[in-house]
Amino acid sequence: MQIINNGLLVAGVALLLQQATPPTPLIRENVTAKISGHVYVIPDGNVGGVPNVGIIVGSKGTLVVDTGLGPRNGQTVLREVGKISSNAELLVVATHFHSEHTLGESAFPASAKVIRARALQQDIDEFGIQPNFATRSAANAELMKDATFRRADELFDKEKTLDLGGVRVRLLWYGGTHTNGDTLIFVEGDNVLFAGDVIMNRRFLAFSARSSVQAWLRSLEEAARLRPARIVPSHGEMGDGTLIEADRTYLQILQSRVRELKREGKTVEQIADTATTEFRAKYPDWTGNAGAAARAAYNEVN
Repeated sequence: MQIINNGLLVAGVALLLQQATPPTPLIRENVTAKISGHVYVIPDGNVGGVPNVGIIVGSKGTLVVDTGLGPRNGQTVLREVGKISSNAELLVVATHFHSEHTLGESAFPASAKVIRARALQQDIDEFGIQPNFATRSAANAELMKDATFRRADELFDKEKTLDLGGVRVRLLWYGGTHTNGDTLIFVEGDNVLFAGDVIMNRRFLAFSARSSVQAWLRSLEEAARLRPARIVPSHGEMGDGTLIEADRTYLQILQSRVRELKREGKTVEQIADTATTEFRAKYPDWTGNAGAAARAAYNEVN
């Protein structure tokens, strides 16, 4: 009986350790899916630290959206690109500066052209590589070892249009959302929008200390004008254009609730705690929490 109990104990400890260790954030091979005439996506597999990677193929050029955490992931992306495109012209854009979206660029050949919003480059210049990604696990640290930001070959201010041959892609910067340099990528004709962390599917929007609810709502209004048929968020499941309205409704309700609580004399921390609890109950199938967004709203409402 003691042997059995010890065996169960060892198995239980092993299971707990397995559950406590997050999966290594590796972009998967051979799962790339074609979602429209010119657009392919390598899905994130619901693994933290892995982005939904976009590959947009025209007759003369190929654009890659987000490249993964470090050179090893960038090499995986390059192999997947090679399976669906033989174009000599390769362009790269990131939805924002966070490590899992940019550091795979370091594996790309020197001939690949890196294009960034000027605000995204300013984020890189100010914050650099975020060390918290490496401290999450030894696997993350190994993936990020010796990784560096690529030098941007071209910067744009608010919008740039790329002609890949038979398909046009608009790079759009609105500002003030997840990061100040958030960039949206809209594929005309295919009506596919790579939304970064600006539009999510059943996830509370990730606010930083510099995010603004008002600016985020303006960005969603601009995105709605594009009338996308398919939205690819930076993480999680893809969706259709209704994701914009779902996120906009959530932020508007949050904004009103924060205003109400602030007028009752509640502190910012009390409001953040209340919002976390109330919105988790209101949106039970969403991940994350509304606390950071509530703090941002507190600083903006009267």
